[in-house]
Order: sequence, then C-alpha cells, then structure tokens
Amino acid sequence: MEWNPYFQQCPTRQVLDHIANKWTVLVLGLLADGPMRFNEIRRSVEGLSQKVLSQRLKALERDGLVHRKAFATVPVTVEYSLTPLGRTLVEGVDILRQWAEANMEQILAAREVYDRNAAASPG
Repeated sequence: MEWNPYFQQCPTRQVLDHIANKWTVLVLGLLADGPMRFNEIRRSVEGLSQKVLSQRLKALERDGLVHRKAFATVPVTVEYSLTPLGRTLVEGVDILRQWAEANMEQILAAREVYDRNAAASPG
C-alpha cells in the first residue's frame, strides 16, 4: 500500500504529528543515549510537564518507537528506551534540533527584522 500524507485521512499525518512535536524530538534525543526513567526525562527537559511527557511517551510507545519497562519496586520504577524502529528515527529527528541550534542567530535576526517591519506597516 502507498501512503500519501497530503491526503487528509492518511494515517501518516498522525505519525508526523507525533514525531514532529518539539517534546518528542527532545525526548528521543535523550533516549538515544540509553534507557531513562520517567522522572529523569522530565528533569532533563525544562518546561516539559508530567502530563505532556506521559502523553508523548504513550504515543511513542503506541507507534512502536519507545519501549516501556516496569520494575516491581515500591513505588514501581518505569524505564523507557528506544525500540529498533525508534533508533532508525532518532538520527533524522535529531537533525532538526541540531539545525535549530546552528541557525538560531539567523532566525532571531530575521524575527527582529520582521517584527520591526510589521510594527511600522499599517494593517
């Protein structure tokens, strides 16, 4: 079967929504270095709430990109790692983060010019 994300009902749009999410990019980048516990991930990414992290991890697990392993401890310890499929995605997704870091100065300068021009233009 051929998938076409340009069609509204194509399921690849859901996958793109999951993997293009900023939190997903950051979480996958962390997991590329090895398994991590939930709270380790949350503490490593400033601004990432417990609720959003839980949602992202569940979506990634559902898509077969992340593996969740629970350990019988009190309280239960949960560890997340990349699946083989998730590993195939990490390199491509991490390029987005690297690109953003490498081009931030130009982006900030472009925003400043845009905002200055927008403020000076009527309507």
